[in-house]
Amino acid sequence: MNIRRALATAVAAAVTAPVVILSAGPALADTKPAAQAQTQKKPTVEELEKAAAAAKKAYEDAQAKEKAARKVLDDLDSPANPLRAAYVAADKAADKATADKAVADKALTDAQFELEKLPADATPEDRDAKKKAVDEAKKAADKAALDQTRAKADLKAAADALGDARVKAAQEIDKAQQEVAKALAAKEAADKALADAKKEAEDPTCDYTAKLTTVATGLPSKIVAGTTTDFSLRVANGTGRTLDKVWPFTYLHATDKSGYKVTDDLLHLQWSMGASGGWKDLDKVHRTGVITNLRDGGHVDVKLRLKVDAKAPAGPGLAFVAGDYKNADGSCGGSPDLTEYGFEILAAGAKPGQVDPAKPGKGKANTPDNKPQGTTSSTPLNPTTGTLAATGSSSATPKLALAGGAAVVAGAGALLAVRRRRTDG
Repeated sequence: MNIRRALATAVAAAVTAPVVILSAGPALADTKPAAQAQTQKKPTVEELEKAAAAAKKAYEDAQAKEKAARKVLDDLDSPANPLRAAYVAADKAADKATADKAVADKALTDAQFELEKLPADATPEDRDAKKKAVDEAKKAADKAALDQTRAKADLKAAADALGDARVKAAQEIDKAQQEVAKALAAKEAADKALADAKKEAEDPTCDYTAKLTTVATGLPSKIVAGTTTDFSLRVANGTGRTLDKVWPFTYLHATDKSGYKVTDDLLHLQWSMGASGGWKDLDKVHRTGVITNLRDGGHVDVKLRLKVDAKAPAGPGLAFVAGDYKNADGSCGGSPDLTEYGFEILAAGAKPGQVDPAKPGKGKANTPDNKPQGTTSSTPLNPTTGTLAATGSSSATPKLALAGGAAVVAGAGALLAVRRRRTDG
């Protein structure tokens, strides 16, 4: 079994020092950050081991932060917590103030009753005494009412403070959980890159040089959300021999203008074998149908159709293309790296004006002078010289997989497009 990675360095670099690979704006295709340039260098097993260890530590740190955040929330229920203690004290004070007011109100009612039941022939001294008792009871009742109002205000303030602390603690827990999820994704990507590298080191039988090329043609540099555009992927054979089976690979990635919100699920890509084949979704590892019997010097144009959902926000996008092959004699290989094409997504209803084709964002497009294996370059292969067929689930199909994946690293919104090529002999 041979495992082949492309852009695995991006995983290692992003785990230890996340960077934004994508930058908003129409100049995306011409922009090549330093971290992107590093993706052309194949990482060593030792480098990937360090990256995996760093990812493991980052995941453990994120878990510790989540645990600490949960403790803050739990502590708010402890009697020793200042906010909880203040709330309990304010609640008791409010209850006492309410009880005191009830007593004062009853005393005022009783004093007023005693004054009202005096007989008409009561002495002035008795009447004055009862009036004085009423006045004093009224003052006591007014003070009790004021004390109750203040106690209720203090209770509300204490309750608000405790409630605000609960909301903040819950928000911190949610944030910590998101960080744990992102750290776990980065850890799994780093672990997978390391495992693949070790397996490849054990059996490096596949040939990954720039002899099988993939070039996107007709992909516009600007696409308006809510529209559909057709382009093609040219797969060319320069290996010096006929290739029994070739798997074209296309992966799309996009974000909003901030670069942090990933919108890949709003990009819908399909492929077609031609007029009789209809449109089909790519498989779960982002492959079109398998090309069979691709002769040396020949090429095939796979038709692709991209629909951008109307809800897609304006922002930058990337299309990654590559290809791999497997022959009946067990030999295998493919493109050494992903070729990327930058494009810009415009908001629904925008007027794009003049739109140029998207250009490769790194390396060379690798377009040798290959001759088409058909009557025209846009015609699918015929059965005598090569065929583009739909991928199937037959156990006889070699398990050559371009396992496309994207890990969004915390705080970066970067694409870690990791391809895993696997050949079972």
